[in-house]
Amino acid sequence: MRAPIPDNQAERLEELESYGILDTPPEDSFDEVVALVKQLCDVPVALISLVDSDRQWFKAREGFALPETPIEMSICAHTILDEGVLEIPDTQADPRTEDNPLCTAGDAPIRFYAGAPLISASGYALGSLWVLDTRPRKLTDVQREALQTMARQVMRQLDLRRALRNEAILRNEIDHRVKNSLQTVASFIRLYTSRAQSEETRDALAAISRRVNAISQLHNELYRTSEFDMIRLDTYLGRVTDLLRGSFARNVSLKTSFAPVRVDSRRAATLAMIVSEFAANANKHAFPDNRDGVVSISLEKDEDEAIHLTCADNGIGDQAAHLPTADSEITSIGMRLMESAAEQIGGQLSLDASPQGYRLTLVTPPHAAEAGPREVLFSAE
Repeated sequence: MRAPIPDNQAERLEELESYGILDTPPEDSFDEVVALVKQLCDVPVALISLVDSDRQWFKAREGFALPETPIEMSICAHTILDEGVLEIPDTQADPRTEDNPLCTAGDAPIRFYAGAPLISASGYALGSLWVLDTRPRKLTDVQREALQTMARQVMRQLDLRRALRNEAILRNEIDHRVKNSLQTVASFIRLYTSRAQSEETRDALAAISRRVNAISQLHNELYRTSEFDMIRLDTYLGRVTDLLRGSFARNVSLKTSFAPVRVDSRRAATLAMIVSEFAANANKHAFPDNRDGVVSISLEKDEDEAIHLTCADNGIGDQAAHLPTADSEITSIGMRLMESAAEQIGGQLSLDASPQGYRLTLVTPPHAAEAGPREVLFSAE
């Protein structure tokens, strides 16, 4: 006997669809439940089924070969009509199952059924956790309570899975919009740079472009981590310096050495800005007359988990003549930004010049860094 269609079928199917669970691969969290229920109820078969419009599909199964059955053969379609456990001691003596091929055909037909509905927080029965036997029988009170309890656990697993899935969808949408916005800003900067007449304007736009690139890379790192505000600083600075390297003059090389360090996004953005400003200024002013030069960036952490950032060049250093007014102003603004940024994270910044070049050092307070490497990609599964 085919089960009646629930009165709230349209809403129930919409709720089931929102879980994104149908036709997904096996998952340990569900497989472990059916294995345990099979033992607790002392039965040869245990399953988790989701009742769709025209079929019942099994998310997990023990002792049952079929991955799904037509809705006409679904005993669980009867179970979802009520809130309690449906127990059929002898399927061949019950009008709901006496003509079901699962209960009448084959060498070992189903003779016993018990199922607890999987009810969502909105009150919709999505399927059931059920057990079968090849002989008529009854569950004990303890087994019946265990079946209901484990059905609630399955529902919690489904709710958690949906929450993670929805979070991943939202995060992907935010990621897409942020990337598009940053790309638009970067395009406008390139356009205005190409039209700029003065060197001062081009330098100012280049400084803005470096900030946008650093923000874009920071966004990428935050998207990759499962900890939302903690990122691998060495990976992040590596990508920032790769972008800087592409803008360097041919006679200037950029060398980096980054120890594995994890920090929060605020510190990461600050350190990236300091690296960008130092490297850009060194590339522009430290190596006149196309002389060869090297800009070096290193990142270390000490035993107190304080971060040591060192930026150096082997350019003309304190032998440089005074810069033109426009260049001097841009450089001065960059220096003030670096000093302000270091102060915001409680770091000690120093800049020294010698005939061998400039050297900038920044030391953060203890415990600014966390142990690395550790990186986990976000997953909704």
